[in-house]
Amino acid sequence: MTDTRTAPTAEGTATAEVVEHWIDGAPVPGESDRTGPVYNPARGVEQRRVRFATTADVDAAVQAAARAFPMWRDTSIAKRQQVMFAFRELLNARSDELAAILTSEHGKVLGDAAGEISRGLEVVELACAMPAYTKGEYSENVSTGIDVYTLRQPLGVVGVISPFNFPAMVPMWFFPLAIAAGNTVVLKPSEKDPSASIWLARLMQEAGLPDGVLNVVHGDKVAVDALLEHPAVRSISFVGSTPIAQYIYATATANGKRVQALGGAKNHMLVLPDADLDLAADAAVNAGFGSAGERCMAISAVVAVDSIADELVAKISERMSRLRTGDGTRGCDMGPLITREHRDKVAGYLDVAASDGASVVVDGRDPDVDGEPDGFWMGPTLIDRVPTSSAVYRDEIFGPVLSVVRVDGYEEGLDLINSSRYGNGTAIFTNDGGAARRFQREVTVGMVGINVPIPVPVAYHSFGGWKDSLFGDAKAYGPRGFDFFTQEKAITSRWLDPSHGGLNLGFPQHD
Repeated sequence: MTDTRTAPTAEGTATAEVVEHWIDGAPVPGESDRTGPVYNPARGVEQRRVRFATTADVDAAVQAAARAFPMWRDTSIAKRQQVMFAFRELLNARSDELAAILTSEHGKVLGDAAGEISRGLEVVELACAMPAYTKGEYSENVSTGIDVYTLRQPLGVVGVISPFNFPAMVPMWFFPLAIAAGNTVVLKPSEKDPSASIWLARLMQEAGLPDGVLNVVHGDKVAVDALLEHPAVRSISFVGSTPIAQYIYATATANGKRVQALGGAKNHMLVLPDADLDLAADAAVNAGFGSAGERCMAISAVVAVDSIADELVAKISERMSRLRTGDGTRGCDMGPLITREHRDKVAGYLDVAASDGASVVVDGRDPDVDGEPDGFWMGPTLIDRVPTSSAVYRDEIFGPVLSVVRVDGYEEGLDLINSSRYGNGTAIFTNDGGAARRFQREVTVGMVGINVPIPVPVAYHSFGGWKDSLFGDAKAYGPRGFDFFTQEKAITSRWLDPSHGGLNLGFPQHD
């Protein structure tokens, strides 16, 4: 269910579907003739194009959101909740439609797409509980006849810029909370897989959301900068690589906005000698190669204590041999990468590994795939004895490449993790409770798993890392998400004469 038009191809001899903006409750082509390709990564072909917004197009979306804000802000909490409950039911009933869109444009297998939607649905359900998170506090008689209380009120128009790797879940980390709290939203999804956001906007409209409350604009840096600089946009929420997160944070804050910018990662999994190595090997494969490694919470570096490293590498390699790479609609374990250019970049790290003295245990550059030969394929890859000086270790590769770094023991492993510029997620595998407790206290990372390889918090806790993995005022979703999308007002009150209402014996009802 994608809003499309037709436009000439580069050759000018045929037409292709064009994904348009969604502004004020309807598809809008905007002012630009610039478009970008949207591929089916499993086939390696362009399946449609997406319209790139001009600064004027972004302004039109912001103005639509600004016009809708007073009405939506003043809509009762009960009615806002009703919209979110209706959206939750529609999303739950029709998630297969959305999963098919994710697989078609991103390439992840259908089961992984369903999992993405499920984790986004958690945040929608949290948004339904908005009254419990946005209520204020009250202190009676702080001085004679004087009371003090606080209100949490919406910001206004808020901007969301989301990445290609989770085109449904990451937008749902932000816009349900923002809308439930009374804000209006302009969403700029990735231009690589834009259709999921349009589908979600249509579903919100079907759930009863008034026009203009949720708007979607597509595009590149022109659209991003227009959001960052627009004076009517009060806040920016972003997920992506660290260099872009730093740019988003610097530009948006310079323009007076609140910012939550979640950056990149290089997540380590420390495996101690007493760990269950079968469990650890399963976890390393699951967390390293799910979604073709295109996850900010993927395990990309296994830190193995040397005494068990050989056995662990063998177990990981054996499990990798069972993985089936191919078209996500065919029941495979792992799909393609998002673009050919990204696939080539990821594959290039194997040459770097060899030149840096690492050992390529499993080479994924020429995989046997269940899919079209022109797909953007990169099979699961395992590299052992990776030097920490190598770009294979330092860089966020964002692909199905699992590196093994060997250490002498717990102390060296902890120091290695803590010396990383990133602090998004980490995990320890051990059967020693003391070691686990020490690790959770001493590691300088924002999200920690103990025998859990992908420690993404449930929706009623908040998501976000430390160091160069998070820039800005707040983590995503959970209590911190509601804090970010509201502002507190403190009121000191004294009433000399009480007011009296009329008689009404009916049972009180929400209006």
